[in-house]
Amino acid sequence: MHNIYKAIWAIRAAIYNLLFGSFKVPGYLGRPIFLLGASKIFIAERVRILPGIRIEVHGEGRLEIRRNVRIGQNVHITCASELVIDEGTIVTGNVVITDIDHEYRDVEKSVIDQPFLNARTRIGRNCFIGAGACIQAGTALGDGCIVGANSVVRGHFPAHSVVVGVPARVVKRFNRDSGVWERAGSNGIAGD
Repeated sequence: MHNIYKAIWAIRAAIYNLLFGSFKVPGYLGRPIFLLGASKIFIAERVRILPGIRIEVHGEGRLEIRRNVRIGQNVHITCASELVIDEGTIVTGNVVITDIDHEYRDVEKSVIDQPFLNARTRIGRNCFIGAGACIQAGTALGDGCIVGANSVVRGHFPAHSVVVGVPARVVKRFNRDSGVWERAGSNGIAGD
C-alpha cells in the first residue's frame, strides 16, 4: 500500500512540475482545494504540503516556498507581489499568509470592486507559525521567529523573536550571548 502512495505522489509531482513555475522533488503536495496562478508558484525540494491548501497568485505576483518547508492542512496563501517562505519553516494548520490588503476608501463601492494594495511579505528561515495565525500584508519575520497560535501579525519582527497576540507583538527574544530566551519589555525589546 505504501508503494501505491509513493507512485501517486510521483505522478502528482510530475504534473505539478509541468503546471508550476517549478516543483522540485523530493516533495509532497496533498490535494489542494484551489490553485490560481500555478505558473507563478516556485516550490523547492523537500517541501511537504498537507491536503487542503488554497494558493492564489494574482497578476504579477510570485510565491516562493524554499527547501525543507512543512505546511499543515487548510492553509490559505494569497499574493500579488512577492511572497517568500524561507527554508526550514513550519506552517501549522489553518494559517493565512498574504501580501494583499483590500482597498476600502471608496464607500460607494464594494470592497470587492476596489483594487488590491500589495505589500511584500517574507517569512525568514526556520520560523514556526502556530495554528490559526494570520500573517498580514507587509510582514517580515526574521529568521527563527516563533508565532503563537491565532496571532494576527503585521509589521517587521527581528530574528529569534516570539511573536503573539492580536495585534501581535514580541514577547521574548533569544539572547545569543547568554543562550537563553528573555522576556521583551513593554516596547517589544528584550531586556527592557
